[in-house]
Amino acid sequence: MTYYDANMYPVQLDVEYPEEPRKRLTALVRIILAIPIIFIIAVIVGVYATGTLGISFGTALMILFRKKYPRWWFDFQLELARFSVRIAAYLGLLRDEYPSTDDEQAVALDIPYPDVEGQLNRFMPIIKWLLAIPHYIVLFILGICWIVVTIIAWFAILIIGRYPRGMFNFSVGALRWEARVDAYVAILTTDRYPPFRLGA
Repeated sequence: MTYYDANMYPVQLDVEYPEEPRKRLTALVRIILAIPIIFIIAVIVGVYATGTLGISFGTALMILFRKKYPRWWFDFQLELARFSVRIAAYLGLLRDEYPSTDDEQAVALDIPYPDVEGQLNRFMPIIKWLLAIPHYIVLFILGICWIVVTIIAWFAILIIGRYPRGMFNFSVGALRWEARVDAYVAILTTDRYPPFRLGA
């Protein structure tokens, strides 16, 4: 699924709302079921340049000194981000499918490959982390709210078998906001400042 067009922010994330009744048993023990996939993502991120910070630093150096963003490097970061979002959607009870290491499933994250010469300023990676401080403050608050909403949704799924739609939209919006800030600061695919909004 591709959600990008020229009028939208160049990072789009969506999670399909599950219309069918939720699996109460897997929701009850979700954190235990997620341990293997959490271990996998921890190993992947740990092996490659000691985590996301190292990957981002490598990207910044390539843009700054070579004015290049190799396609294979971008593809790796995009797929790692997609995998991470599938795990977050699973842990946040947004979906019941166990996170796939390669299939998109019902979680779509689209980040277009950047035209480094035409779209990216080579010196922006030096200051993006500073410019994003207001976003990090908001994301900290959103993260706390996301945890509270997930706990309430957990009880709702156990009792009525559904994730309340408004809470679902909030949770997806929080993930979308984080994905946009990550693309701006860490993956470094756009110089457009992320919007302060949960929606598309």
